[in-house]
Amino acid sequence: MKRRGTPEADLQRAVVQALRFALPRTAIIHHCANEVTEPGPRGAKRQAILVGMGVHPGFADLMVLCDGRVLFLELKSVKGRLSPAQEAFRDAVQAQGHGWALVRALDDALGALADNGFTTRVAAPVRRAAP
Repeated sequence: MKRRGTPEADLQRAVVQALRFALPRTAIIHHCANEVTEPGPRGAKRQAILVGMGVHPGFADLMVLCDGRVLFLELKSVKGRLSPAQEAFRDAVQAQGHGWALVRALDDALGALADNGFTTRVAAPVRRAAP
């Protein structure tokens, strides 16, 4: 079901569905809800509680674990930009040797699997050069 005004959420649902199909059944695909969208003091208090419980600023939208590999996927709309916290998270996980990819379309997610050595049940799309 497509909802108006939620291009990243629609993309994320499509990516999760495709990853579940493409990866072995033993793969773990996880979304960490790491932000509170409620405005005002109540939302700020809830966000502070989550941070105290271990929520990490800039954490990627999806984490994929399969056969000893870890890949973080940050999903953005065509015009979406990374926040400074997301850039810092990307740099930190890549420095630790983990995969990270910016996903703007379904093919980006499937290509990221291939780029990071994941074995899939489907052929990877032909990668296009970044603009």
